[in-house]
Amino acid sequence: MHADHPKTLRAVFIIPPKVHLLDITGPAQIFYEAACNGAPVKLFFSTIFTDQTESDSLCTLSFNQLTPYDQLTLNDGDLVFVPGIDFSLMTQDSFLNSSRPFLRWLYVQHQNGATICSICIGAFLLAASGLLDQRACTTHWEFIDRLKSHYPKAMVQANRLFVQEDRIYTSAGVASGIDLSLYLLEQLWGPYFAAKIAKEAVVYFRRTLDDPQLNVFMQYRNHLDHRIHKAQDILMQSLDQKFTLEELAAKVSMSVRNLTRLFKKTTGITLGAYLNQLRAGLAEKLVGEGYTLQATALHCGLKSTSQLRHLLKRYPADKKATAMA
Repeated sequence: MHADHPKTLRAVFIIPPKVHLLDITGPAQIFYEAACNGAPVKLFFSTIFTDQTESDSLCTLSFNQLTPYDQLTLNDGDLVFVPGIDFSLMTQDSFLNSSRPFLRWLYVQHQNGATICSICIGAFLLAASGLLDQRACTTHWEFIDRLKSHYPKAMVQANRLFVQEDRIYTSAGVASGIDLSLYLLEQLWGPYFAAKIAKEAVVYFRRTLDDPQLNVFMQYRNHLDHRIHKAQDILMQSLDQKFTLEELAAKVSMSVRNLTRLFKKTTGITLGAYLNQLRAGLAEKLVGEGYTLQATALHCGLKSTSQLRHLLKRYPADKKATAMA
């Protein structure tokens, strides 16, 4: 992909039966906003069966006036989005057999230069087509092991928002599908345009550690490890309390050693530095709201105002976004 993409790009959104609604509407909204803001992109919505122009979502909302996939002509660089569906379909031989012509079409489109993107367990459809054989990929965290067992040739990666290899993008779920769409916009038309669309859609960037962050309470969440998310949530909600590493580790069913190691590996910051930044962020908010230094220190779990001053000096507001341990 190149930022100076010269021609009108087709973005095809596949609507299988029992589709997860937000898997498809999230990325579609991003590309719709891109088109409204001048990007040379045209949206198409397609079924996976040649004789159908309608499809029902998992929540029963229906789509109509869809284009059967075999009526589409794609060019080099065009995009195809494959969303998640009711997983029970992926265990039905009748569904997989009836989907074979579409899966072959999907494989051929990639060979012809199209970029294929899956959202959530849409990765299973890509895997069934053979596109994930010997390629790095990901899916929703609850289905990581099942993707590995169903398709052992796929190089499945856990705790990733999205994974890219050979013009194949797989993402973990609804929000990561939006992240992926914004990333694709940046690759096609540059970071300024992608940031403009993110702002237009009121979407918070989470793609890399270098992206601008609103505050520390939204930083260091660019991962999918539910145990570390739980530890972060506990810390955020308990800044005025004192508890040991052993107590925190017990709350997330981990050993202290594993918690501290995995926290740094997953977030890129030590647990202690993260806690200090949370406290500094809360302190700035409370002081700004008129709290005394003594009251602020208590709310932040600090013993004295001198500790508070030292903390704020170490983590001033303009440096916390890049501070690492």
